[in-house]
Amino acid sequence: MERKGDLMSFRPDIKVVDATIRDGGLVNNFFFDDEFIKELYKTNVNAGVDYMEFGYKASKDMFDVNEFGKWKFCDEESIRDIVGENNTDLKICVMADVGRTDFKRDIPPKKDSVVDLIRIATYIHQMPAAIEMIEYCHEMGYETSCNIMAVSTATEKNINQALELLGQSPVDIIYLVDSYGSLYPEQINELSKVYLEKAYKYGKKIGIHAHNNQQLAFANTIEAASTGVSYLDATMMGMGRGAGNCPMEAILGFLKNPKFKILPVLKFVQNRMLPLKEQGLKWGYDIPYLVTGILNVHPRTAIAAVKDNDKDYAGFYTATWDREA
Repeated sequence: MERKGDLMSFRPDIKVVDATIRDGGLVNNFFFDDEFIKELYKTNVNAGVDYMEFGYKASKDMFDVNEFGKWKFCDEESIRDIVGENNTDLKICVMADVGRTDFKRDIPPKKDSVVDLIRIATYIHQMPAAIEMIEYCHEMGYETSCNIMAVSTATEKNINQALELLGQSPVDIIYLVDSYGSLYPEQINELSKVYLEKAYKYGKKIGIHAHNNQQLAFANTIEAASTGVSYLDATMMGMGRGAGNCPMEAILGFLKNPKFKILPVLKFVQNRMLPLKEQGLKWGYDIPYLVTGILNVHPRTAIAAVKDNDKDYAGFYTATWDREA
């Protein structure tokens, strides 16, 4: 499979997805004020971003609404307070986790919603439940994607089986997700080819969602794009769980489509993201995240270590190695 495009060209099939509120919400329990969200929405419109993910459609029976901001739940009225009827080219999306969403209760028909795309997140062993959600959301009139999480821990056989099931489903986009930030560009290249082979067979699109544990989120995203992946997730200043994600400012600086504008993003980073850092919110590359990325494990222990300002990096590595051995 030849590389698709070069540094002097742009691909009109590429779509940029802003996941700042959803993945970044894992940093502050989704407590963003409305002015922040409104300004982010306007920034994405002005920057030519294709999709903006507002957060999760989480179950209010499972999660306490008093412990999280409203973007953990993404009620229709909350989104409309920001976008109105969304008379722009920017599409709206939300994420629904398998097993954590009352999707038949909380996801209305598309005709009653300003949301365009439902992003269904699943672990590979939950694929039958994910297919059920995909079929339901498709019948409700939405675009759908499926984000297969923690793919770095899955076997080749299970990945192929999952992709085959998704290929036969009505899903529109299938995401390669490096949940632990453990994959290298060479691995992303090979996995992208596997995903794209199924995409071509069944007429699907492929997306990439990268984490920055080893400072490779941007590199992995553009590697996937060069292979033919067309939906690229990014967040403002890389804000996201733990080490964060591919920075929006980096990906817009790389892409050559003249519709993408980096200046609105730089202004938003300056005016809105830097103050979050100054308030004490922590995300981005740190040594404990590097360790969990190298060892291909969930970063929850690294998140705790960074929060506690634990600088015993060697001890953290040894303890993590022993625990996972």
